[in-house]
Amino acid sequence: MTDDTVTPMMAQYLDIKAKNPGALLFYRMGDFYEMFFNDAIAAAEALDIALTKRGFHLGEPIPMCGVPVHTSESYLLQLIRKGFRVAIAEQLEDPAEAKKRGYKSVVKRDVVRLVTPGTLTEDALLEARRHNFLAAYSEVRDEGALAWADISTGEFRVISCPPIRLGPELARLSPRELLISEAKETDLTTLVSESGASLTPISQGSFESTFAEKRLCTLFKVTSLDAFGLFNRAELSAMGAIVDYLELTQRGKLPFLRAPLKESSGSTMQIDAATRRNLELTTALSGGREGSLLAAIDRTVTASGARLLERRISAPSRDLSVIQARLDALRHQINKPRLRSELRDALRSVPDMDRALSRLALDRGSPRDLTAIRTGLTQSGIIAARLTETPALLAEAAASLTGHDQLANLLNRALVTEPPLLVRDGGFIASGYDPELDEARRLRDEGRSVIAAMQAKFISETGIPSLKIKHNNVLGYFI
Repeated sequence: MTDDTVTPMMAQYLDIKAKNPGALLFYRMGDFYEMFFNDAIAAAEALDIALTKRGFHLGEPIPMCGVPVHTSESYLLQLIRKGFRVAIAEQLEDPAEAKKRGYKSVVKRDVVRLVTPGTLTEDALLEARRHNFLAAYSEVRDEGALAWADISTGEFRVISCPPIRLGPELARLSPRELLISEAKETDLTTLVSESGASLTPISQGSFESTFAEKRLCTLFKVTSLDAFGLFNRAELSAMGAIVDYLELTQRGKLPFLRAPLKESSGSTMQIDAATRRNLELTTALSGGREGSLLAAIDRTVTASGARLLERRISAPSRDLSVIQARLDALRHQINKPRLRSELRDALRSVPDMDRALSRLALDRGSPRDLTAIRTGLTQSGIIAARLTETPALLAEAAASLTGHDQLANLLNRALVTEPPLLVRDGGFIASGYDPELDEARRLRDEGRSVIAAMQAKFISETGIPSLKIKHNNVLGYFI
């Protein structure tokens, strides 16, 4: 005999699932993310995990599977690589609070993030030496534009792009996800699939250029975008679609994005997709990085340097002044092997600050992201000091590395040398930084001696030698 009554928990699950169609729902239950119904069947097959059952719904057993919260990143990576999107529903209150509303009350839950191929920020889900671009293509009247952003580093760019240039631009950027208007899905499916990007149709309203301009002004806290450049309606539309999609997937917690940079198609070499593939610039014909030009010449020692090199190989500059400045900087380094060695040694200690800053901006940061910022700022001062009497390009770089002493000193005072991986582990704030925290730690670590000293003080003040300080679970500490 089965009970077809929908439990409060299952009613909550079905309600959240209905609001997030097209995504697997990771439903937090204690230390696990659980999945039910068709989500459970699809996830169990994709992840090769056990499929079980829990209760009944409409006379049928409810399929169920789950993954531990503490190892969920590895499962997320598998699902994203297989083309799934994942909505993460977290518990928004303590179970004890729910019980106060009645023993049948359900812990409040809601989706806090929609994980898609183009919106990843965790190191475990990203390739350190490659960008993870989210792109959007828009056509307004007779103009087309392609915008792209990497929310893990803050890069945000746009370029005018007629339909005939879309294929080559996608081949250059290799975005993980491309946003298009629902009306254009049929027209672009084949082209996008050839680029390897995941195609995400969204409503035409997300591409409305007037609202897009307002979204961008709100994001960058300006009244006009003129200071960033002159953008046509198609460019505004494409950039606005990215911001609108990020608001949807990040549930209002917008990532750190740099001011939009408008690229000119004439400033870099135009390479069609077939030529790019056959030249094996960044990807070999076999499909991997090994065997490509990039793999042959990449001697960078930082993740951000590797990403910069890939961008420059993918889009060689045609600006003579830029090429000359780079050659001057290169010649200077070749002629000064000792300086080159010192710079490489200093750069080896530079962490991936871009991605650490992005996670912190989204409240997904860890104590080690803070120390990454601290270490990077410390190393930037060392590197800047080495770049004296250098060509213009290096001197300009040195100038941008200075002026952060106040923040570096604050982080040095506030953080321990070797912090834990997770915030919940605690112990990452240095002693002496916050007197109240130091006192709380003293009470935690030296509780007995603190109580004994207090008892001795009261005995002395009152003259009562039999005075005691005791503790029980009803009163707490009492005299």
